[in-house]
Amino acid sequence: MSNADKAGTYLLGQRAVNRIGYGAMQLAGPQVFGPPKDRAAALAVLREALEVGVNHIDTADFYGPHVTNQLIREALHPYRDDLVIVTKVGAQRGSDASWNPAQSPAELVQAVHDNLRNLNVDVLDVVNLRAWGTMHAPDEASIEAQISTLAELQRQGLIRHLGLSNVSAVQVKEAQGIAEIVCVQNHYNLGHRADDVLIDDLAGQGIAYVPFFPMGGFTPLQSDTLSSVASRLGASPLCVALAWLLQRSPNILLIPGTSSVAHLRENLTAGELELTPQLVDELEGRSQG
Repeated sequence: MSNADKAGTYLLGQRAVNRIGYGAMQLAGPQVFGPPKDRAAALAVLREALEVGVNHIDTADFYGPHVTNQLIREALHPYRDDLVIVTKVGAQRGSDASWNPAQSPAELVQAVHDNLRNLNVDVLDVVNLRAWGTMHAPDEASIEAQISTLAELQRQGLIRHLGLSNVSAVQVKEAQGIAEIVCVQNHYNLGHRADDVLIDDLAGQGIAYVPFFPMGGFTPLQSDTLSSVASRLGASPLCVALAWLLQRSPNILLIPGTSSVAHLRENLTAGELELTPQLVDELEGRSQG
C-alpha cells in the first residue's frame, strides 16, 4: 500500500481516486505567476507525487498562466491510465499578475483548448467552472450560460466530466439541471465551514467535494486549538487539518499543494492520523478539553 492509499478512495466521475491528491498551484512562481524558482524541483515533486500513489492532480491553465500545465506535461506525459487531471476555467491573469474573470462562452472555449494543448491531451478528464462570484466567495448569480457552453464541449468529446468551483448551493442545483456534476471545489476548512450542509447533500448524491485552502490560503488559519492538538499527536497543524477534513465526510477529496518533496510526503501522512471523537469535538469548538 502506498502512502496515498491509506486514506481510501472515492469516485470522481466514473473513476475511483485516492482521497489525498495533489494541487499544482504552488508550482508556479510567486503569486501563482510566472515560472517556478526551481524548475527541476517542480518536476521532481510531480514525479514523486505519482510514485507515492497520488492519482488525482488539480490544476488550471491560468496558473502561471500555462506554467503548471506545461510542467505537468513535461513531468508526467504520457500519463498513467489511473491518473485523473482536473482543471479549471473561468479566470485569466493580467500582465500585472491580477486575477480577472473569463466567463464568456468564447473565453471558456479558448480556455478548454488552452488546457488541451498545454496538457497535450485529446480530452480533459474533469473541467471545473470556476464561477467568479465576488472573486473570493460565491454568490447566487446564474451560471447557466457558462455551464451550457461547457456541456456543449462535453458533447463534442473534449471534456469527460464537469465540476464546479467557488459556487453556492443554488448554483450547484442550477448546473445540475443542465449537466451532470461530478465534483464541487470550494473554500472549506476548520475555520470556514459555510458549506457544511452542501457537503452532506453532495455526499448523499455520491458527488465529490474538494476543499481548497485547508489552512486558510492567503490568510492562514490561526488556531491555538489546532496547534495544541497537533503537538499532542506529534503532527503538523496542516496534517491535523487535513486529517479532520478526511474524517469530516467520505466524499471529501484533498488536493494539498506544495513545491517541496518533503512537504508532499508529510501531507500524505494525514491519511494515517486518526482523530478521536474527543479531539474532533475539541477542534470544532464543542469542548474545552
